[in-house]
Parts: sequence; structure tokens; C-alpha cells
Amino acid sequence: MKGREIERRGQVHEGSTTDQRLLDSRGPTDWLHSDTWRVLRIQSEFVEGFGALAELGPAIAVFGSARTPTDHPFYAIGEEAGRKLTEAGFAVITGGGPGAMEAANKGACEAGGISVGLGIELPFESGLNQWVDKGINFRYFFARKTMFVKYSQGFVVLPGGLGTLDELFEALTLVQTQKVTSFPIVLIGTDYWQGLFDWLRGTVLDEGKINAKDLDMMVVTDDVDEAVALMVAAREDRWPTPTPERPE
Repeated sequence: MKGREIERRGQVHEGSTTDQRLLDSRGPTDWLHSDTWRVLRIQSEFVEGFGALAELGPAIAVFGSARTPTDHPFYAIGEEAGRKLTEAGFAVITGGGPGAMEAANKGACEAGGISVGLGIELPFESGLNQWVDKGINFRYFFARKTMFVKYSQGFVVLPGGLGTLDELFEALTLVQTQKVTSFPIVLIGTDYWQGLFDWLRGTVLDEGKINAKDLDMMVVTDDVDEAVALMVAAREDRWPTPTPERPE
């Protein structure tokens, strides 16, 4: 018998006990990489995330490319977004990395707001940016994504690459399938996002893969003030919540 697990006849495997393996520092460490141990690590990430963010208050997630240079116009727009969201009474949550994420954290931090970074363990990034005041590093993308969705009342999306698109379409899918209560998703940079919308309208919608109302889940603008106003309207229940049609 192993704890709650029972083994009999051909399923019995002789060997050391669990206590022995735990307490014997000379033993093998393969168990650290087992699926069972990973489950506990996953659980710990959820517990830590929920504990750290439970009293955060109204917050907006800002997504965007880690590759945005500090002298790029969209870096300045990221700072403006972070600052104005803070002035409107929101905490700002980003992925905690460089580029557009750093810009939003910087804007929030310099405005005296709550600047949050939810980092991810990657081989090519070096931890949270210096403007993060409350940060958590995750091993698992799905645990990190849960924190964004659970603790954000809206998403502001700056130009970005695959990671940004992943976060954008994750949010759209959750709203479209009614897995979450609808919230504003605002894309800043009309020139950057125009090609995506042309494809969604001209190919995906035309071929019946989405409904016309699905496109109403997103607002595209070049105006940070408009983006912030939509977040405020949603907080005050004045935002015209889109009602996407269910897929057949």
C-alpha cells in the first residue's frame, strides 16, 4: 500500500519507501521531475498567484511585444497607457518583460500606481523588468494566463508578436465561448492591426468561420484616452457589452 493507493499481486513493486526516498539526501532525484511532483508545482503556482493578487483591486492587463525598443513610439504609448490607467484608478498587469510590457509598468510605477508583472520562465528572457513592484514568476503558461484573466477587468493590446497574439486570441476565445464574463479588449495601433482585421473580415468571416458579432468583441484605436475610457465604462457598467453568437 502506498498512502491511499493500493497495490496487490503483480502491481506490487519492491523497493524503498516514500519516506526513505524523501529523507535520504543520497538518493536519486528523478522524482523531482515526475508528473506527480509537477502537479504539486502547478498547484503551488495557482496558490501563490491567487494569494498575491487576491486584494489587487480593479486591474487592466497590458500586452505587447518584448522587442519594442525604448525609443520606439509604441514604447511611449505603453508608458502613456500605464500612467493613464493608474490615474483612472486601475492597477496595471503585464507579462513583466522588456519592451511594451516594461513601458506600461514604468508608466504605472512613475504615476504612483500598482505595477504588476506576471513573468514566465523562458530561456531567452532575464526576469522581471525594474518597474515591476509586485511580481510573480511562473513556470507554466496556463497558470499565468489564468491570473491575467481572473484579475483583469479588461485588456489593452499593443503591437506584438506570437505571444501577444496568443494572449489576444485566448481572451477572444474565452469571451466568445462565454467561459468568462465579457470585458473590453482594446487594440492600440490601427495601422499595425489593420491587416489582421482585413483577414478576419475578408477570409474568416466570409467563409463562415466566425460570426459578424465576434468582431465586435474588439475595439481598435490610436487613442489611449479612448482605451482608458472604455475600461472605466466597463468598471462602471456603462460599457456596451458585446453579445457574441454561440458557434453552431
